[in-house]
Amino acid sequence: MSTSGMDDAVALSGGGQPADPYRWKAFAVISIPLTTSVMSMSMVFLALSAIAEDYGVTLRSVTWVVVAQALTISALMMPMGRFADIIGRKKVHLIGLAIFAAGSLFTAFAPTFGLLILARVIMAAGNSMLQAVGTAMIISVFPDNERGKAIGSQTTAVAVGGASGPIIAGIVLQWLPWETLFLMIFVPISLAFIAGYFLLDEERVSRGRSRDRPSFDWIGAFLSAFAVIVLVITINNPFGVSWASPFIIGGILGFVVLMGCFVVWELRVESPMLELRMFQNRLFSIGISTRFLGFLGTTATRFLLPIFLISFRGLTEGVAGLVLFLSALGMGVAAQSSGRLADRFGERPFMIFGFVILTATAIAFAFVDGATPMWVVMLIVFMNGLAMGLWSVPNSSMIMGSVPPSRFGVVGALQNLSRNVGNVVGQAVASAVVVGVMVSQGFDIALDEISDTASAGDAFVDGWRAAYIVVTVFSAMGLLLALLTRTRRESPEA
Repeated sequence: MSTSGMDDAVALSGGGQPADPYRWKAFAVISIPLTTSVMSMSMVFLALSAIAEDYGVTLRSVTWVVVAQALTISALMMPMGRFADIIGRKKVHLIGLAIFAAGSLFTAFAPTFGLLILARVIMAAGNSMLQAVGTAMIISVFPDNERGKAIGSQTTAVAVGGASGPIIAGIVLQWLPWETLFLMIFVPISLAFIAGYFLLDEERVSRGRSRDRPSFDWIGAFLSAFAVIVLVITINNPFGVSWASPFIIGGILGFVVLMGCFVVWELRVESPMLELRMFQNRLFSIGISTRFLGFLGTTATRFLLPIFLISFRGLTEGVAGLVLFLSALGMGVAAQSSGRLADRFGERPFMIFGFVILTATAIAFAFVDGATPMWVVMLIVFMNGLAMGLWSVPNSSMIMGSVPPSRFGVVGALQNLSRNVGNVVGQAVASAVVVGVMVSQGFDIALDEISDTASAGDAFVDGWRAAYIVVTVFSAMGLLLALLTRTRRESPEA
């Protein structure tokens, strides 16, 4: 048996390497850039207006600062995960840090808007490498009986980055130009590169990697990346065309054709980028499907709630940010506890509990309106974040535990991709429902006009409620899959 096969067998049987202090040292080195990269993604939203003003572009054009990032990360994440499984995760991590740092400097000093978009693509390429290998490296240095603790700690780091980004950006932008944000990012990323180079052990963070170094599937990588780009552009509809237009219909058909080619190729090639036969594993396939539905059911809140608080309820951006912070706080608290408890009692109970709360908060949001006391809204927001941490960490632990360590990189990237696509689809669906309801009542207006008249506000609330009915359905479907899940320790043969 090969070294990779022996490692895989050990991991799947629940052995793994013994716990030692190195695991937390490695976690600290990996989590610094992880937190920083998430923070950078949340900071940029507050800087869009200033960027548009500096370069003299419209708000519709400046959204490409965000869209270009989303496209690049989504397209490259899975190929980079597989690439790391082949050449080593530490190598890809360090390359990603270098590219990310260079992109942040390029963004800060970009002389034209076109070069700014190019800089954001470079920065996102580095970010995709960090996201692709982060989960794989962290769970590789922890023993298998602490996988939930490891992923829970990682999720907490993500929550810290997502919550601190808007707060830091809001403070900085009051006194300094937007370029300062990207110069600030360069500092912790540079320190993370130095720490990663000297402290990360390639053998440990690349547990299970084949010594034979199989060939990289360039065709599969191209097909998957192109398919993801077509899907994300089609769903985002950045050009604002009709959903029945040839552009949208062509995009959907193009995605289907590309995915069909990808599946046929991956099943035929000797060393596929993504081993599709893993989906024959019921635990793995249900886990990925549950994750996609879960993010469909949570992303609507991150998209709709700022509109509700600022444009409808009239709160300032600062106060609204504090309300949104409660979601990240709930997620961080739940991630720590659910991961550790799942290691002891299994993942399924906490996934079920998380989806029960998620469904309940979706129903509660559907009854929120302009008269709802703010403390009630804040409680629902906190519970929604709590639900996120409760179901997502055990779900990730279950997915990663269902595959051999030799596939940690590409599978970790795949589950992050399912999150990203779930976010994109969820936001598109929520937006389409709200806009559709408002237009049907004669209100095709800008967001800042929602509170101008009572009728416009009523139309928005009707759209809000309709959107959360759809979100409730997504959450209930995720709950059903969680109920149908049987983890390895619950199986009779386990």
